[in-house]
Formats: sequence, structure tokens, C-alpha cells
Amino acid sequence: MMRMVGALLAVLGLGGGALGLSWAAADEIGEVSTVFHFLSPDHKIVVEAFDDPKIAGVTCYLARADAGGFKSMIGVEEDPSDASITCRQVGPIAVQDELEDGEEVFKQRTSLIFKSMQVVRFFDAKRKVLVYLVYSDRVIEGSPKNSISAVPAMAWAGQEPVLPPEEG
Repeated sequence: MMRMVGALLAVLGLGGGALGLSWAAADEIGEVSTVFHFLSPDHKIVVEAFDDPKIAGVTCYLARADAGGFKSMIGVEEDPSDASITCRQVGPIAVQDELEDGEEVFKQRTSLIFKSMQVVRFFDAKRKVLVYLVYSDRVIEGSPKNSISAVPAMAWAGQEPVLPPEEG
């Protein structure tokens, strides 16, 4: 149900904060041009970072395609579905709220209305590993292009990770 609400909000261009949906905000780290356009924005690859909103000590880095050209100047260009992700432990890991498998932790529109890129999180309790998956979707159909990153929850400066209990 929350996914449907999130998809509807994305279509309408609204944030999820009013309904308690917590998505991380990304900081742009840098970008490189891949195709030069003389009079319009270049095609580029953008590198962004975001912290998991429910897990202290984990930061994810996204590299995503950003389409340029004249359509992008007026906001109607659809970005390609290409993205990659790597997530790292950057401090003591502490789960700050209940986790849901496949929970959305980051979402960004990649077209005017119908397409978005999102990152979802899974927790492998048996191995004590957080798994992040980035993929692109549309209101009607998604893309099989994806990338995955896994973060083993390790002690940090002698502090053990605070994780949900293993179900059994």
C-alpha cells in the first residue's frame, strides 16, 4: 500500500513526508560530461551520496545517467535507466526504526511524470548484512537494469552494531 501511495506522490511530484514516508535526500558529489551539446546541457553522469534514513552509519553512493539536450532544458527529457550503487559503513551502525524488507530509502524522479529511480533496502539477518538495490521504474513497467551493494554490519571503533533481532 505504501508503495502505491509513494508512486502516486511521485507521479504528482509531491514528497512523502506528509504521510510518514521517509526518503533520504542526496548530496551531489560531482559529475562528468559524456556527450557535449553546444547550445543545451550536456549528457552526464552524476555522482550523489545519501545516508540511510533509518540506519546510522551507512552511506550510499549513486552514479546515474542524466540526459541533456534541449528537452532537459524544459524538464521533459527522460533520463536513462542506468545507475550503479555502492554503500559503505561510515560509522557505528545503529538501526533507528523498524525495518521492512524492500523498503524504499531513496527515490528520485527521472522524467517529468512517469519514471523514477529508487533504492530499496533488505536486511539479511542470518549474515548481518544490509543489502541495497537501485533500479528504475515507470508507472506501467520497470526496467531490469539494476545494481546492488551489500554492507556487512561490523564493529566500529569497538562499538558493536545495533541490529534488529534475527527472526527464527
